[in-house]
Amino acid sequence: MSDLRTVPTLDDVARAAGVSTATVSRCLNSPERVVEQTRKRVMAAVEALGYTPNFGARVMAAKRTFTIGAIIPTMENAIFARGLQAFQEELHTRGYTLLVASSAYQPKIEEEQIRSLVARGADGLLLIGHDRDPSVYQYLKARSIPVLSAWVYLPESGQPTVGFDNRQSMRALAQQVIDFGHQKIAVISGITKGNDRAAARLAGLRDALAANGLDPKTMPVVETPYEIENGAVAFQTLMCAENRPTVVMCGNDVLAVGALRGARDMGLSVPEDVSITGFDDIELARIVTPQITTVHVPHREMGRKAAIALIDMVEKRGTGDTIELKSTVQLRDSLRDLTR
Repeated sequence: MSDLRTVPTLDDVARAAGVSTATVSRCLNSPERVVEQTRKRVMAAVEALGYTPNFGARVMAAKRTFTIGAIIPTMENAIFARGLQAFQEELHTRGYTLLVASSAYQPKIEEEQIRSLVARGADGLLLIGHDRDPSVYQYLKARSIPVLSAWVYLPESGQPTVGFDNRQSMRALAQQVIDFGHQKIAVISGITKGNDRAAARLAGLRDALAANGLDPKTMPVVETPYEIENGAVAFQTLMCAENRPTVVMCGNDVLAVGALRGARDMGLSVPEDVSITGFDDIELARIVTPQITTVHVPHREMGRKAAIALIDMVEKRGTGDTIELKSTVQLRDSLRDLTR
């Protein structure tokens, strides 16, 4: 006679917990729908018996894989970390698993990853920004795959979105810079081609200059990939020009930290010799010296609301609304007020 243990079943868990198999299923798939006392009893039985849900059966019954795909432009820095963490946490509470890929800001790679995630049965996709070939959206629509964009707010795009207005957010920061008496403004931007967030932030800077009687065409701009070393090199390029800027505004905090490094290497003091600003308000902006004046992006709120909206789309509870979140200017030590 074999002494191997019989694999526990859903019925075994139900008997041990004194509930129906339907209640056990709800505890595992939609725990928020079960009262806490019952849920604890069921989960104690699951642990005691060593029960593992039959994923294949669950997929067949629900006609879903309970997986969500997310493709972010980069994993090399913390730009997307907090938002994606909140996104994953909310998915987890609702019984979904997250699959993550990185496109390295390459549209072709992103398209390949979209097709790969769809082939692996992703119920829905989170993408960053709107700027991609229309054929991508046509491909997803033809396969009835819900898709949600984040880190942008562009209602005219026609795509469901949870994000913020990059253009207006950078314009608000630029207006603060100008109100502080800065007119010699230079910019370190991310690569704008294929990156609607970087392009919108640069447009917001130019909007602010034009609104204050300054010529946007004379504003020096260096476009470079989002890396600290690149920010340092770009800063030195700008500061070696004949007409030095009084402030270097960066497309994100990673480039701004690079600019701080460039200033240090050149023997320049920030903000006494030159001011530096960033965008995103990632943790890095607050741990460097001086702390960086930046735009606070509600990363965690965006990730959580994106998860809720995308699951509603997957489960046919919503068509995917466009949700705008508010950003705020965070004044810190790296920006000097020249009017004082």
